[in-house]
Parts: sequence; structure tokens; C-alpha cells
Amino acid sequence: MATVIGPRRSTTTDEPDGAAGLELPELADAGWMHHADEFAHTSFRAVARRLPRLLHEAIALAWATNRRDTLAAIGLNLAAGVMTTLGLLATTGVLRELFAAGPTPGRVRAALPALVLAAAAVTAKGALTVTAGWAQARLMPQINYAVELRLFEATTAVELAAFDDAGFAEEMDRVRDRGMAEAASIVDHAVNLITGVVGVLATAAAVAVIQPVLLPCLLLAAVPEAVTAVKMARRQYLDMLARITRRRRMWMLAHLMANRHTAAEVRAYQMRDFLLAEFRRMMTGETAALLRLARAQSRTRAVGMSVGGIAAFAVYAVLGGLLLTGVVALAAAATALLALQSARSSLGLAVYATNNLYEDALYYQDYRDFLDRARGRTTVGQGRPTAGFDAIELDRVSLCYPDTDTPAVDEVSLTVRRGEVIALVGENGSGKTTLAKLIAGLYRPTGGVIRWDGADIAELDPATTAAQVAVMTQEWWKFPFTAGQNIRIGRHDRSPDAAGPTVEDAARSAAAHDMIAGLPFGYDTLLDREFKNGHDLSGGQWQRLVAARGLYRDARLLICDEPSAALDARAEHALFAHLRRRPDRTVVLITHRLANVRHADQIFVMDHGRLVQQGNHDELMAADGPYRELFELQASGYLAATE
Repeated sequence: MATVIGPRRSTTTDEPDGAAGLELPELADAGWMHHADEFAHTSFRAVARRLPRLLHEAIALAWATNRRDTLAAIGLNLAAGVMTTLGLLATTGVLRELFAAGPTPGRVRAALPALVLAAAAVTAKGALTVTAGWAQARLMPQINYAVELRLFEATTAVELAAFDDAGFAEEMDRVRDRGMAEAASIVDHAVNLITGVVGVLATAAAVAVIQPVLLPCLLLAAVPEAVTAVKMARRQYLDMLARITRRRRMWMLAHLMANRHTAAEVRAYQMRDFLLAEFRRMMTGETAALLRLARAQSRTRAVGMSVGGIAAFAVYAVLGGLLLTGVVALAAAATALLALQSARSSLGLAVYATNNLYEDALYYQDYRDFLDRARGRTTVGQGRPTAGFDAIELDRVSLCYPDTDTPAVDEVSLTVRRGEVIALVGENGSGKTTLAKLIAGLYRPTGGVIRWDGADIAELDPATTAAQVAVMTQEWWKFPFTAGQNIRIGRHDRSPDAAGPTVEDAARSAAAHDMIAGLPFGYDTLLDREFKNGHDLSGGQWQRLVAARGLYRDARLLICDEPSAALDARAEHALFAHLRRRPDRTVVLITHRLANVRHADQIFVMDHGRLVQQGNHDELMAADGPYRELFELQASGYLAATE
């Protein structure tokens, strides 16, 4: 995972003594906080100006996911707003009849129709709100599924070189951490915003019908609570921004103390007291910061409530004056008070949703930008198909990794023919693995041309080219599948009646069958101890499994990058004996054990990215060069052991 190292934030002033010195540079400036400063210093007015576009994007995303649920979530909330208006108007009718002159039984009978209408409106509003909430809840998992699928469709289609680009990798991590998760959130907040605005408008409409002069009173009473909500939300966000580096440190420490993969070293080095002391120190500062936030929030809430109380008193005073002068009837004033409570709740929901919608939309835009960037680096569906090769030719091929000036492979020219076993040898960092990936088509050269049977590989379909290649990498991954699945994924789309080795055949060829048969459930044993009935393998056993996967693929070109580094002598001998059996398969072998390359048809010696020697074993031993020097260094160890 790429890490962006940036300057330390000056806002982290709440560190406990000594804690600042414990902050690691690579933990600063979290990628998923990419837009934090932008949001924290944006005024609410600026946010409001962008609302129409944000709402359009959110509704478009929901519409593309499920039109029916989108219509239900928005339409039913609008209908619930209408019921709110009808309910308030009906309540006015009830109060008007109850406050009228005359005997009580007669006033109650006169109020019954309006009372039934008010009850029906409240019931209908409740049913509509529940149904709208159900539709809104249905949208969330559907949106999450859609955006996750789109992301992984993009990340699995980009060229391998994209993952060596620090900018691409950092952007991908940021999108996975925040951008992808916020897609459903912006829809949720958009619907909540619409719900809040509809609630405010519904109560305002009712008040305007009952007595228009009360409408300014309604707005005056709701403003203090809205301003308080905005201030508290911003204060909490800025405080979180100031504490994020320490919180990341705490997350890292928590992961170290409660993780299977670190448990052995934590115990072997007796790190428990050290890690707990670090965690306590971080937690002390975090607790102090949270207490300060609670104190500040309480002050803000107290001020807001005081101002709100003054505003409410002013509203009551205005209502009293209007009642005394006969401008407003008592029933209308009572309804206005009910509308005030409803409007305050709806306005609070709208303000909260607006803040969150704006912030989440920034991260969702990261997601959309990343998909656009990934589409520009995709290799799927381009070029003409190929069914194999007789010769692969590299013509002055070079490769520079991103942000590096020194080429990993520097103007290498060679030819690999079908049926040959070739070896790439050299010291660490000489460019062997990179050259093998170029031969396999995993990387596109930054200079020179790679040709398969005379055709530039850039003009061939990457999918059909990759189908001819199998790679046994030295950086294999422990896939959490069964032993059989770990082999079968080498060619997962092969039909049962298709030609090629079976899973067991491949395992036997890699000296892995007996090992797998000895597992608790044989080929059906899950290879991950973090799951029930899971089992783990040693490094050498995993390497046999990886070798079996490569052999099961049954490809025309087999890249073996240190395939026996973790194997015992018996398994290593069996693997190399099998590699030499297939005259129709080309093998590219990378190994530091030069005794295994003696029978190679061609040996290419690399040094600092350049091809410095080539020939067979006898030719290279006859020459005075790096191959002979390396071979004799290894041989001297064996000879000394026999003397």
C-alpha cells in the first residue's frame, strides 16, 4: 500500500507529554482524510450553493441502481409532507371547534369530523414514512454492491504497471477507504435532506394557510437551533481532524496487539508491556481531547439553547400580542406552536444531511475520478487474439518503474523459442524478475519492442496472450481457499472434459499430492486458520501448492521465479525433473541455485538491468565472466563440505 508522507499538522495541540515524539511520519496525513481541510473551511452558504448539483448526482446514482426504490423513497416522503400539512390544518379545525362557545358535548361532536381527518392524516403519514424508510434502506445495499463491483471490475482490468504508480495506488486506497463507502451515504443523506426540506415546507404551508402572519414567527424560532446544529457539527469535525494522526496510531497499536500474524513476535520479543504503554499514552491524549470536545459542545449547546429560548419567548410574545389584538385566533396560535416543533425537527434533519452530503460527495467524486483514471489504464478487450507462439523476441527492451530514473531493464535483446528451457541468472536487483514479467507480457516496455512470432505484443489481445502464460512467482499469495481450489484457480475456467492435467496430476508433478492428502480434509481442507476447521502450511508446502497451480494452468510459457526457494531437496528435484519433460512448453527459470540451470538451453546473465552474458552452461563456464564466478562460489561450498 502506497503511503503519502506529508508535513505534520499544526492542529494536533492536544498531544500528551511525549506522545508527539511517538508519531511516525508515515502515519501522518491519512489518505482517507484527503478532503478534510477543504470541507472544514467551507462555509455553509457555499455548501448550500452546491446543493442542487449534489442532489442531482445522488438521485442519478440511486435511479441507476433501482428506479422503483428511488421513486418510492422520494415520492412517499413527498406524500408524507402533504399528510403533515393536512394534519396541521385538521388540527386547527379541531381546536377551533373545541375553543368555540357552547356546551362541551356539542363542541366535541362538532370537532369529531376534523379529529377523524387529523387522525387519518397522522396514520397515513406514519405509514408513508415507514414505507419510504423501507425503500431507502433497500437502496443502500444495492448501491454498495454496484459501486464495489464497478471498483473491482476496474482494479482487476488495469495493467500491472498501474500498481507500481504511487499516485494510482494511493488514490485506490483512498477510494477503497472512503470514496466507495460514501456512495450509499450520499444517497441516504440526499433522501434525508429532501425529507427535512419537505417537512419544513409542509409545516410552513400549513401555517401560511392558517394565518400567513405567523410564518415569520415560525422561521424566527427555528433559526437558532439550525445555527447551533451547524456550529456543533463543524466543531466536532475540526476536532476529529486534529486528532486523526493519534487515532491512526491507536488503530495501528490495536491491530498489533490483536492479530494472529503478529502474535508470535509480540510474545517472542515480550512486547506486551511496550505496546500497552504506547496505547495508554495515546489513549490518555485521546480521552483528554474528547473531554475538551464535550465541554466545548456543552457550551455551544447552552448558548444555542439560550438564544433559542429568547427566540421562543419572542415568538410567544408576538403570538400573545396577535391574540390580544384579535389578529390571530386561539386555535391558529395553538396550531402554530405544534408546527413550530415539527419544523424544528425537520430543519435539524435537513441541516445535518446537508453537512454530511457535501462532505461525502467530495469523497464520492474521488471514486468517480479513479474509475475514469483506471479506464485509461485498462488492457481488457484490446488487440487481436493469439493462439500461441513459436518465438518471443525482445528487441532493445527497457523498463523504468514510475518515479525512477534508473531502468530496471536496460536495452535487453534476446529470443526465446518454443520448447526451450532458458535461465535468467544474476545477483539480487539485477533485473531478472522484471525481465521475466516483460517476457510474460505482464509489463509493457517503456522502450524497445517485444514480438510474439513477429507481432508487437502491444497489438495483441492481452487476454489471449495471458492465457498462454503461467507464472510461479516468488511473492506468492496465500489464498484463503481449499487446497484443491488453490490449484484449480490456475485455470478456473477449464471445463471438466477439457484437455489438460487434473488437479491431482498437477499436485503430483509438484510433489504436493502426499502433503495435501495428509491434510485433515485432503483437497477440501481450507487453508486459513482464521476460519473454522482452517489449516495452515509451511513455506515449503505453500510453494509446492503454488507450483502445482502453475502446472495445472498447462500454459505454453511457464515463468518460474525462484520456484524452489522454500522447497526441500527431494521436492526441488521432482519439480525440476518435471519442468524438463515438455518439449512443447517454454520455461523461463529464475534461480540463485545455479546447479539447477546447468541443463538449460540458454542462460542469460543480468547485471544492473543489462544483459552481460548469454550461452549454455559449458560456454559460460569456458568464458571468464560473472556466471563462472557465481557458479564456482556456490560449488566451493559443496566441495569444502566433502573435503
